Amino acid sequence: MATVLIVGASKGIGLEIARQLQARQHIVIGTSRATADDRLLTLDVTDTASVDQFMRTLGDRHLDAMIYCAGYDLYSAAEDTRFEELMAQLDANFLGAVRITQAVLPRLRESKRAKLVFLSSLGGLNALPFNSAYSASKFALEGYAESLRYELLPHELYVSLIEPGQVRTESLATSIQSIKRASQYGVSSDQLAERARQAGEKSRLTASNVAKTVVSVIESRAPRLRYFVGAQTRTVLLLRQIMPAWMFEAFIVRQFVHSVV
Repeated sequence: MATVLIVGASKGIGLEIARQLQARQHIVIGTSRATADDRLLTLDVTDTASVDQFMRTLGDRHLDAMIYCAGYDLYSAAEDTRFEELMAQLDANFLGAVRITQAVLPRLRESKRAKLVFLSSLGGLNALPFNSAYSASKFALEGYAESLRYELLPHELYVSLIEPGQVRTESLATSIQSIKRASQYGVSSDQLAERARQAGEKSRLTASNVAKTVVSVIESRAPRLRYFVGAQTRTVLLLRQIMPAWMFEAFIVRQFVHSVV
């Protein structure tokens, strides 16, 4: 039985992970940025003061694992994205993960075979057009987690990345966001975000599928670095591997630019 901190446990994948861990008798400490739910602790990972307050609230509680599920997916052309909007995306998806990781690492190191699990995505392995801020945040998370894993392996502390494609959840309306501004590229960010939501609603990959993978990582003796979840991730990565670069680029442009412009 492990004591697991889930950052971002109020809805979507984080909530489903909490349910599945509790069903297997693990102890879950869930957080949410703003919540009236007394089962969750308040934590805003974009605010250092909030992280510090959370650690004080946590007190001397033991931790065996942390799962980072916080963040959102921003759709906008790179040219149309203001610097502060880019930084907000990086703060939620990447810098927030760094803040809470640095805070909890000393405690995790006290646990035998502790786990650090970051929810990444296909967007952290293969960038898509009109999704540059999101991909930048997830690419950063990928590099940080891989480097951190090498540092922590001698301490038997395991870092893992979960790489799903588009996931069907009840929180798509809020987890996929757009910048309400006229685009220079003949397509509105709202249009792109709505297309992504519709694709998510049709996806065969569910929050339950992703949660099962995360639970297996928590219960593994020595989990690996990356876990690809769903056919979409595997298919895109396979195509990138076997196609000439020019052909893969043409495929991405046809699927994600010409089809919406």
